[in-house]
Amino acid sequence: MVWGVVFSILAGILISFQGIFNARASEKIGFWFTNTFVHGSGFLLALIILIIVEQVDFVKIKNVNPLYLIGGFLGVAIIYSVTKGITDLGATYAVTILIVTQIIVNAVINYFGFFGEEIILFSGYKILGLLLMLSGLILYQLA
Repeated sequence: MVWGVVFSILAGILISFQGIFNARASEKIGFWFTNTFVHGSGFLLALIILIIVEQVDFVKIKNVNPLYLIGGFLGVAIIYSVTKGITDLGATYAVTILIVTQIIVNAVINYFGFFGEEIILFSGYKILGLLLMLSGLILYQLA
């Protein structure tokens, strides 16, 4: 569990940098070139890590639900959305909306157990927490 927290914090830090870096790069070289470079360089790094760390067995891919293999396509849409949000709204506001939206969508996914996720029922405290986050977003925007 500790490592899950550590890597979640690391992801938050890296996503913050990535969103800003992508927005600044796209201002200079265009969004699609930036997106292509980001995914291309990410692919190369992931391929190198795959070759070094894991036994490469492409036959295993037949055991995966095809829906779960569209992450690259989602990544293109994510990079576009984050970059456009940061460019139009600024990093803090865009990422605040992103995080609150992510929490709400994941809460719905967990509540219904979509995609094989463990069902997690809402408690009064969880609903209150979501409402406080939404209130914080509104207060942040009004300030």
